Amino acid sequence: MADKMNLLAWILLTCHISLVFSNELARGWGDHIAWVKLDDGLVQAKKENKPVMLIIHKSWCGACKSLKPKFEESSAIKEISKDFVMVNSQDDEEPGDSKFTPDGGYIPRIFFLDTEGNVLNDHYNKDGNSQYKYYYYSADHIVKSMKGVLDSLRGGDTANNEEL
Repeated sequence: MADKMNLLAWILLTCHISLVFSNELARGWGDHIAWVKLDDGLVQAKKENKPVMLIIHKSWCGACKSLKPKFEESSAIKEISKDFVMVNSQDDEEPGDSKFTPDGGYIPRIFFLDTEGNVLNDHYNKDGNSQYKYYYYSADHIVKSMKGVLDSLRGGDTANNEEL
């Protein structure tokens, strides 16, 4: 009987540990999202024919800390993120390519990339400040851009899909 209890305890502990560490890239942006690193994401985007959503943020940033729970709690983002390769770049993981600073190095910045890794410059926060196009402060604005990306790349009707 003790062996069975030890085995059960071991299985539960192993499951808990794997759940905790399986999504270490979430960093508070949503454990329910399949986050990947940028290099892996670019490969995955080609393979799965999905656009990339890239969040660039810093662990110490107040605006990032403010957006994070809104993002994480959004059921719409959770659902639509399945149609994207989701990349979460924090601190020193920020890509150095100038295509990720078209209007400055402010944070957080959210970019959408095609399957070839090209920034989709027409997809940004159209409801935000025109000087900081890739800055988002609301989950609704992020979802709006995500739907726009899917519409333009796939010719779908996600903009009219009220479930997202």
